[in-house]
Amino acid sequence: MKIFIKEYVDNLTNILNNLDTNSIVQIKDALESTIKNKSKIYILGNGGSAATSSHMANDLSVGLKLRDIRSFDVESLSDNSSVCTAIANDIGYENIFYAQIKNKIKKDDVLIAISCSGNSANIIKAVEYAKEKNTTIIGLTGFEGGKLKELSDINYHIDTTKGEYGLVEDAHMILDHIIYSYYISLKPETKTTYTME
Repeated sequence: MKIFIKEYVDNLTNILNNLDTNSIVQIKDALESTIKNKSKIYILGNGGSAATSSHMANDLSVGLKLRDIRSFDVESLSDNSSVCTAIANDIGYENIFYAQIKNKIKKDDVLIAISCSGNSANIIKAVEYAKEKNTTIIGLTGFEGGKLKELSDINYHIDTTKGEYGLVEDAHMILDHIIYSYYISLKPETKTTYTME
């Protein structure tokens, strides 16, 4: 077990040491654009990525709003189990995200799609619809990136062996905490202020 722990931590450390910081800055800029445009941020994911979607929506919305830092309008499309299961039951699981954004998502909105494989049918269907509306697509991917990597306007990709869900999901969650912590650092009473350039 100790050998496995060291290997896992070493692999995660290597991933974090090689993060694409340019994509993180681009993501921050895309989020900022929704303030100027009075538009909305939608986040979606399946399984563990659904949990990341919920966590990210929490941090970027009330987490920042309660501290008077930013008032992002954020919705996690994975959160309402009644809506998701009704759509899945009535018209198919591949439609659970698409049906929620149909005739709703707009050009100036931002869609954050989280998928380790980048090939989940329900995510790809929603992303393709959002692209038709010229919505900015931020893809959080792993493994080889899949179709989501190709469709994304901004891609935060964690290049790992196929099946390394834990490492990819860890790095996706850390992205959320990097952005959230950056905004927290902007408060005047915070000791250290960082710039994202």
